[in-house]
This record gives sequence, structure tokens and C-alpha cells, in this order.
Amino acid sequence: MSALVRILSLAAPPPSLDDNTGDLDRLQRAVTGHPEWGGGGLRVPYRCLAAVAADFRGCGFKGTAVLHEIPPPAGLPVDEGAAPDFELVDFLPAPPACLPALALDLGTTHLEAVLLDLLSGAELARGNRANSQIAYGADILSRIQAAGQGERLSGLVELHRAVIADVNVLATELAAQIGMKSEQIRALSLAGNTVMGHFFLQLNPYHLCREPYIPVVNAPGPAAAAELGLALHPAAPVHLLPGVGSYFGGDLLAGIVACDLDQAEEPAMLIDVGTNAEVVVGCRDWLVACAGAAGPALEGGVAKMGMRAGAGVIERVKIEPTTGELSYQVIGEPPAAERPGKEGEFPANGPERGSEPPRPRGICGSGMIDLMAELFMAGIIDIRGKFRPERMGGRQLTGPDGLAFVVAFPEEAAGGEAVTVSQVDLDALMRSKAAMYAILGTLMEKVGLPFTALACIYVAGAFGRHINPRQAVVLGMIPDLPLDTYRPVGNSSLAGACRYLLEAGVRRRIAAVARKITYIELNVNHEFMIRFSGSRFIPHTDRGLFPSVVVPE
Repeated sequence: MSALVRILSLAAPPPSLDDNTGDLDRLQRAVTGHPEWGGGGLRVPYRCLAAVAADFRGCGFKGTAVLHEIPPPAGLPVDEGAAPDFELVDFLPAPPACLPALALDLGTTHLEAVLLDLLSGAELARGNRANSQIAYGADILSRIQAAGQGERLSGLVELHRAVIADVNVLATELAAQIGMKSEQIRALSLAGNTVMGHFFLQLNPYHLCREPYIPVVNAPGPAAAAELGLALHPAAPVHLLPGVGSYFGGDLLAGIVACDLDQAEEPAMLIDVGTNAEVVVGCRDWLVACAGAAGPALEGGVAKMGMRAGAGVIERVKIEPTTGELSYQVIGEPPAAERPGKEGEFPANGPERGSEPPRPRGICGSGMIDLMAELFMAGIIDIRGKFRPERMGGRQLTGPDGLAFVVAFPEEAAGGEAVTVSQVDLDALMRSKAAMYAILGTLMEKVGLPFTALACIYVAGAFGRHINPRQAVVLGMIPDLPLDTYRPVGNSSLAGACRYLLEAGVRRRIAAVARKITYIELNVNHEFMIRFSGSRFIPHTDRGLFPSVVVPE
């Protein structure tokens, strides 16, 4: 184990008239002379001097030293063979049975965290909560504007306090699950986009959304939990994973190492869809990345009935092309293979199905993709994504946003409110799917490779967990490749943050990736806009790019 926080049990000779070495000097000598010591330099930070010295003497000069590794700076060259430096921050009378640390995905809409034991690497608890900053704006740009409000950036102070409070709540809840206090958590690693990182550290994000899009810092050094007002052990090191640019944060770097993309022998791609679509392509020799606004509709954040994946949310839709019969699958009910019905089909909808599965209350991004692909293959929408009213049958509805399609009727749905998708919703999804394919195409054009050169495509996040690749290919959202090319990897940001806590090699790799990656700014890329325009048809203006998709009459 090469965790960020480590312990060494030791015994030092007590002071005497023949050995008047200072208490802390004596402790440092015992640590660096220990058989298991593998570090370079060692220091005791000023904030810990008095307490560590008192504890060392109080324990009779024997017990357990608590050490924090000091990772290499992400923005500077590093001697890969050099041993890491350490801080000595605490001294305990005996080794603890557990050394808890928190890994956190600092998302724009949700925070997700894992509590780990640094001694064994075991997962102790897991949880998530909504990001309270939503009260200041649902999107990043709204929050940046809110941060600039008030005297002395009081809006920024409020946003900072909101995210710190969320982290404290999560830490308290997860610690309670294992019968501990949050103050016993010894470290925190967190990965998020660049704006969320600025809010967490209370840094002004003003220039992030203005040319030339410059962050205050890409690779901040670690802080102590007490400095940030976190309800962890006061000396717990807090590491915000480094970013590369205004739209390329530590969440994407975490995803790269979680998928081992930086060690791949053949070119591969990572797609992480959240508020934005962030994409990296490369291998151990080179990495190129870009990001663009393709996320909200894909994660169910644009449609009126759209929502994140959760219980009672429609995640799969099927329409029988000849009869127009529609069936769906709701999250929280058994998979189709375990329920009555024909193989590969979902059973008929309605409250009479089985043993009271959750009633639908909305539709998530994967459900929207399924629905739009099925509407297209059934001829209910045309290549522009527009409804064909004459083919909508009894599911046609005129609502506040104009023409809409009924996915679940009131008698089937939770609260008696029909789940519908309007033309406005489909238009938003068409823009998102076009942006996605344009991002991927622009990136591959920049590296001079065809899509067929990719050994695999990792798809991260809830989007990756729930998406049906075939349906996304039908829409022209992702390239027409063999379906086994696409590999869902879950929350790669959180997985990378976990590995950061546990593996010294990963901490060095993240620093190395931050130095070598090339970032392409799409906001000023003319090629991207051309590709975006060509992608606003199903599957594409150039049907030759999607040979497996048969366009219905």
C-alpha cells in the first residue's frame, strides 16, 4: 500500500544527558531511520509542531507516526525515480485499526463520495447528495455570474460555503455509517471541473468564461481541512486534483488514470458526459482533449420531464415499428429478461404489470436517446427530428410547448401526470447529439486518425452506465463502430479520486498527464461549427458515415 496518508510504528531512545537531541529532531531521526521508511525529505509543518512534540513526549517516545505524502507539483518537471517527501502531522500511542479517507466527485449537480480505509484499501461507505449551489444557478455560467455579485465577491463566499457544507454533510453521513466521527477522516481527494474547483477553494472564476479563458490556478497545492472549514481531522490533507484549462478539470484527469488511458498501447477514447461533454483520445505516448456543451439534454436535464437516472425514471423505450405499440423500462423494476414478455421486449405498460413496479415519473438521458431512436425507426419523426403528426396515433398531445408525444399515460404514471416529450425537448436533444458527434469528429480530425483506429471507447458517468450504444449510433450521436468498442466505466472521476488516495503511482501519473496533455479550445474552432451543422440530421447529412443505419421511408 502506498496511500497518501501512512503510519509508522516506532520507538526512539528517550533523552538523556548524553543525548540532548530535540524532541522533534529525535522523532524525525527515528522515522527516517525506520526500516520501512521509503521517503525523501521529511518535515513537521509549523501548525503541527507543538502538538506533535507534546504527543511524542506524552507517549514516552514510542508509538505511531502519521505521515502525509507531498505529491509532486502537477505543472513542473519531476524526477520520476525520486522518493516522495513527507510531512509528519501527528503521533499516536498505538496504530489505529482503520485510517479513513474520503474520495469525492465534485459534480455540478451532484456530489458523490466514497469512504476508504487507507490501511487496507477497502471501501467503507458510499453516498451522494445534490449540490446545494443549484440554488444559485442550475448551470456553471449562472453560478459564475452569481459569484461576482455583492461587495467583496460575497456571492463567491456563499457558493464556497454551500459546497463546503455539502462536503461536511456527506462526510458526517458516511462516517456515521461505520460508527465514526467525521473528524476521524484523515484525508480528502476531490475531482471536479475547473469552475467547481474554484468555488471549492473560494477563487474568483471571472476569467474562466472570458477569452482567453484563464483559471486562477490549474494545479493548486494541498490544504489542511481546518483551513477550508471542513469537518474532518484538522490536519487532514485536502487535494484538489489538478486541471489543464478552463474546461478541463481534475475530473477528466481522474478519469484518464481510472481507465489507464495514459498507459494504453493503442489509441483509445474516453467520453465523460455531465454538464459538458469532455473527451480525451490518446495512449501512453500522447493525449489530446477537448470539451463542449453537449451534456444537459443527454443527462435528462433539458426536457420538462427529464431527470437524472433514479427510481421511477424511464431508462429504456421500445416502439414496435409495424404496430406503433410502445413499451418502456423503469429504473427500480427487474430487467426485462426477468419479467413476463417476449424475449428482448418489455412487457405491456400499465399499473397491472407484475408486482407493483415503480410508476414512471420522468425520463432520463438514456431513455430520451432510446425514445428518439425508436421514434425515428418507427417513422414518427423525420431526419430533422421533427414530429410527423399523421403517424403519432393516440399518443399525440398539444401542450404548453406545442406538439408532444405521450410516453406514459396519466393512469400509468406517478401522481397521475403523463410523461411526455415535446418537440422542444427533441430539438434540444438534436442539438446535443449533433454537438457530441461534432466534438468527437473534430478531435479525431485534429489527431489525424479515423474512428476505426480506436481500440476502445470508454463511456463514463451515468450516461455510460445507462446508454444503449446501438440507439446512440442510430441517432448519429456516436460513430458507427462495432458495439463492443464501447465500454461503460461508471463514475471514472470518483474512481480516479479513490486511486489517488491509495496509489503513489497514480498521483505521479496524474501530475505527468497534466504536463503532457494537449487541450483544444472548441469555442474558437471553425471546424467544429461546420461539423455541428452537418450533424443536425438523423443520423447525419452524410449517411455514408453510418452504413449500419437504415433510414425508414
